[in-house]
Amino acid sequence: MLRHTALAGATALALMATAAPAASAQSPGAAGTKLTVKAKVTPNKAGTRKNPRAVKLRVRAAWKHPSGVERPVVSKAEAWFPRGSLYNGKRFPRCAKRTMNQQGTDGCPKRSIMGRAGGLAFADDIRTKPEIVIVNGGPKLAWFYTTLYRPALVREPVAVRIKRMRGRWAYKATIRVPRVLQVVAGVPVALARFNAVAGRGNWLATTGCPKSRRWRFKVRTHFMGGGSAQHASSVRCRR
Repeated sequence: MLRHTALAGATALALMATAAPAASAQSPGAAGTKLTVKAKVTPNKAGTRKNPRAVKLRVRAAWKHPSGVERPVVSKAEAWFPRGSLYNGKRFPRCAKRTMNQQGTDGCPKRSIMGRAGGLAFADDIRTKPEIVIVNGGPKLAWFYTTLYRPALVREPVAVRIKRMRGRWAYKATIRVPRVLQVVAGVPVALARFNAVAGRGNWLATTGCPKSRRWRFKVRTHFMGGGSAQHASSVRCRR
């Protein structure tokens, strides 16, 4: 992975508060895979529409698989952000995909770099740790510039497309994982853990905290070959 609490990746990205969620729900995915997501927003005291409050968003996600079952490969991720979040991509310098393809993130404006992410993945029995730079792409776009060293070197900017929503959610962020990151050197790459820290200035901000004192969010990952896993939860906020 936003208007009315705070956005995030993901890719992306998928895209609050200082404590663990009070309530959550996981839906088993491909072959019983379960997704869990923990998020933290700092500070968790909300701003207002007139005076949005800049925040940093920290996210940790994990996919757990039954023993003896092949790990599924994530092909797409979606994250829904609650009312009370604000995404200010239009107010910051942006970096183009062409620039990153030619120069990496070294060619991007310094103020377009919005955070870092990483994780753990498996290519068969090879452990690999993707390195991700979170980059501003504009009012409807962010980038996860991803570097993978094993089983082969891959560098790829992954688009995080951000859509304003109506009703329950303020934003939806969608990441489609490029094929070049799903299968590397002929080997499927299965993500096991993902963590990210995003936010620079008021790139991410909050504008309100609901009566429940909870910012709700939802994350869903889809797998190559079919199936998905979902996590819905909430984090505390203050007025």
